[in-house]
Amino acid sequence: MMSPAPPSPSARAIVVMGVSGSGKSTVAQGLARHYGFSLLDADDFHSNEAKAQMASGIPLTDAQRDPWVDALGAALRDFTLRGQSVVLAFSGLRREHRQRLRASGVPMRFVFLHAEPAVIAARLGARTGHFMPAHLLDSQFQALQPPNDEADVVAVDVDATLEDVLSHAIAGLDRADR
Repeated sequence: MMSPAPPSPSARAIVVMGVSGSGKSTVAQGLARHYGFSLLDADDFHSNEAKAQMASGIPLTDAQRDPWVDALGAALRDFTLRGQSVVLAFSGLRREHRQRLRASGVPMRFVFLHAEPAVIAARLGARTGHFMPAHLLDSQFQALQPPNDEADVVAVDVDATLEDVLSHAIAGLDRADR
């Protein structure tokens, strides 16, 4: 059996991660614009059943998340095989899920968006039109395994303006790529 072709040497991924309400989609959009990368949102890869389950207030299990994470890794790989760099907005709460993305063979960096739970709760409470209800935030923090000792992660406190969050993320990514 032949092994799959390696990603384009210049193509890479930036994975913006954090609990719901941390600003993943917004920051990912800003990074994609800044770097001229394609944009993916992991929420678009959830099944309708998974979205309905979360909307009804029931968190997903790790077993339910596994095929979702695998699909994300395959999508990142597809982009880089075509020579396209990509930014992915993805919760990335579990270390195992981050490892599964890394195992896709795609060169990547993570941006971990974090803040005190009260800050995130206020942001989530102000959000409308999203399937994730605010009362599931506690389950997100319980599932979170912070990437404190993972070398390819840039941590950014989101208790700041969007402009400051983006500038800190960009500075951290640019420093890491030197």
